[in-house]
Amino acid sequence: MPHLVIQSPHLASEAVEHLARLTQAGKTVELAPGAVRLTDAGEAPAVRAQVAAYCQQAGVDWAYVAPGARLADWKVLAMDMDSTLINIECIDEIADMAGLKPQVAAITEAAMRGEIADFSESLIRRVALLKGLPLEALEQVYVERLRLNPGAERLLLAAHRLGLKTLLVSGGFTWFTSRLQQRLQLNEAHANTLEVEDGRLTGKVLGAILDADGKAAHLRDFAGRHGAPLSRAIAIGDGANDLKMLGLAGLSVAYHAKPVVREQTTHALNVCGLDGILNWFEDTLG
Repeated sequence: MPHLVIQSPHLASEAVEHLARLTQAGKTVELAPGAVRLTDAGEAPAVRAQVAAYCQQAGVDWAYVAPGARLADWKVLAMDMDSTLINIECIDEIADMAGLKPQVAAITEAAMRGEIADFSESLIRRVALLKGLPLEALEQVYVERLRLNPGAERLLLAAHRLGLKTLLVSGGFTWFTSRLQQRLQLNEAHANTLEVEDGRLTGKVLGAILDADGKAAHLRDFAGRHGAPLSRAIAIGDGANDLKMLGLAGLSVAYHAKPVVREQTTHALNVCGLDGILNWFEDTLG
């Protein structure tokens, strides 16, 4: 039978006891502060539905995992950048430098919820509003506002230690992905390139726009070049633009994601950091 991993920054003993009873679990094993494994947990559809409903109400992340699951058995870790690896939507913060954040953020939010079918068109509209901004605005965003999401470095360190190849693929901008690739020693990073003339943004994107199809294509190509079947790939994202990439991966994770994404992934983290993924595997504990 599978195990059920439950975790939360504020995991209450009442929640652990309730879920243990609900799933008729065998044992309760503490993995780390705020993380518990319930062994031999029932997973009938009715039980799963009750687990999901209770955890949503209680603010607990949950995942059924196979006994003995190891991160080392996976070959690729792919992730989105904005609001997944990092804490911000870079284009919104760049727009803030021009006093245009509300207008740009509204388009970004609608696109991530899946309400705008054409991501490329939405990006063109947003980038056009940035015309004339100096490159110093991007530097200011990177230094003052961009932060790695909780647990990102710990997750990547574990992945690299166990031999996984790491891919950052973003509908954002190479100005940020290239810096993060170097900083985090990622194997590859792909994103859109902003056109710059005389140190200022022209309001245009160079080349083909990296959209949902582009993200999926990069994951497929990356896995192929590293001899990894897509069934052995882990992909993490938060928005509708990530769905095609997530759909290719054997393990897909909705990270603090929009509902449209949570409904279509194999796993989700709604309250924990990215290193919550490590609690699903037995070779990354401690």
